[in-house]
Amino acid sequence: MYFFSSFRSALSLAAGASLLFSASCTAPRAIVSTGKVTPRGEFRVGGNVSFNAPTQTIGKVGSTLKSAAENLANKAANDTVNYNQTVEKLQVAAIAYALDPVRPSSDLYLRYGVVERIDVGYKYAFGSHVFDAMYQFMGPTGTPENPGSREAGATYGSIGLQYATQRAKLPNIPFLDDVNTLLGFKATRHDVLVPLVFSKSLGVEEEIGAISYGLVYAHTFLRYGLTPGNLYNGPGSSYVTGKVPELPTARRNFSSFGAFFNAKLGYRYAYVIPALSVYYQNYGEFQLLNNKTTKLSGFTFIPSLGLQFRVPSGRR
Repeated sequence: MYFFSSFRSALSLAAGASLLFSASCTAPRAIVSTGKVTPRGEFRVGGNVSFNAPTQTIGKVGSTLKSAAENLANKAANDTVNYNQTVEKLQVAAIAYALDPVRPSSDLYLRYGVVERIDVGYKYAFGSHVFDAMYQFMGPTGTPENPGSREAGATYGSIGLQYATQRAKLPNIPFLDDVNTLLGFKATRHDVLVPLVFSKSLGVEEEIGAISYGLVYAHTFLRYGLTPGNLYNGPGSSYVTGKVPELPTARRNFSSFGAFFNAKLGYRYAYVIPALSVYYQNYGEFQLLNNKTTKLSGFTFIPSLGLQFRVPSGRR
C-alpha cells in the first residue's frame, strides 16, 4: 500500500516538473528596451531567454496535478468519468495555464529605426507573433559614431505599443494529455502591451549600455471553450444524470499592471541584457462546466537574459 502511494506521489512530482519545462505559446512580456529607440536607418537584432513564474498558476497546477494523477490512476480502466471536484480543479488548471503558463521561453527579434524617434519591430516567440513600435519623447537621437549630444549619462524616455497573438494549449505531458482528452480544452488569446521606458545612458549615446526602468500596462483578450468527452453527471448530482454539456466559446478580457528593470551592458555593437519584470493581474471570473465558476488573480515574475547586436546604418 505504501509502495503504490509513494509511486503515485512520484508520478505527480514528475508531471509537475515536466510542466515547468514544457513549451507553450504565450506573448513575451519581459521588457528589454531602453528609453532610446533604434536610430534612423539602423537595425538591432537579438534574442532572450526568460522564465514565466505566475503565483496563481503555480498554486492551481501543483495541487491539481496530484489530484488528477490519483483520480486518473483509479479510473484508468473505465470508459467514462463522473463529474467531481477533481474535474473542476482540472478546468481551473487548464484556464490558469492558458492565462499565464509556468514555463521557460525564448524569442528572437529584429528592430529598425524608421525615422528619428520612431522604430518598429517584430518578435517571434516560437508560436507567438509580436509586432510593436516605440516613440522616443526624451533624449538625443544620435549614435556613438555621430552623437546627438556629447553628454555622458543622458536620460532617455519612450513609450511603445505591442500586439501579440497566439493559440493556447495544454502541454503534451503524462496525465495532462488525458485531461485534454477529457475536457476538450481550447483557447486563443490576443495581447496588447504599452511600456513606458526611462533609461540612463552609460557613456555617450549608450555606447557601453544603459540602465532602464519603467511601468507597463497590458490587456489580454481570451477566448476559450470546453468540449468534454466521456464526462457524465453521476447519481446524486443536482443536475440531470447524463453527459455533461459542453461550454460554448466564452470570452474574457483583463488588465495587467507591471514594473521592470533592466541593464544593457556591452560596447557599441554587442550587449548583454539581464532584466526583471513583475506584473499583477486580476483575471476575473471564468465560467466552468455545469454552471460552475472560478475567480483568479495573482502576480507574475519574469526574469530574463538577452543578447543584442547593433547594426549601424553606415551614414555619417
